[in-house]
Amino acid sequence: MTTEYEEQDGVGVHDALQRLWTPHRLSYVRGEGKADGDEPAGCPFCRVIGLDDPDGLLLARGERVFAVLNLYPYNPGHLMVLPYRHVPDYTDLDPAEVAEFAEFTQRAMRVIRAVAQPHGFNIGMNQGVVAGAGIAAHLHQHVVPRWGGDANFMPVVGHTKVIPQLLRETRQLLSEAWPAH
Repeated sequence: MTTEYEEQDGVGVHDALQRLWTPHRLSYVRGEGKADGDEPAGCPFCRVIGLDDPDGLLLARGERVFAVLNLYPYNPGHLMVLPYRHVPDYTDLDPAEVAEFAEFTQRAMRVIRAVAQPHGFNIGMNQGVVAGAGIAAHLHQHVVPRWGGDANFMPVVGHTKVIPQLLRETRQLLSEAWPAH
């Protein structure tokens, strides 16, 4: 009689499940790099604007706002639009910042459409910790491309998102397309 499971020479019973190891997410789970209080000195978004664009995963810099890839993306191309000013709330933006913020969001959608042909987008901000903002002290808007079927068994059952492209590769594609859109 054969069984479905085989003994693995001292390391336990093989359970026939595949494993997708994502050790790069451990720093996210541990909360490493998260803002320390409400001050710009502890803010990763304020720190990233001091880096060169490839190292900071920055896609574009405007006069008042910038676009950066999300370090822990929901989908390939998941980016954020942020003001340079360290403010927590959308109502804190002045009219010029609001205008450029909106223009960058539109441009981000055009660029992602040109590069990756998504079927739709989730666009939004979580205002405050209670609303789900991981870094509530610095306003940021998510632009998440979506494809039919992208919410498959991996995130639903396995609580794991498969991202088929390295962040630096995604950044290069999007930043090269940014000026034309």
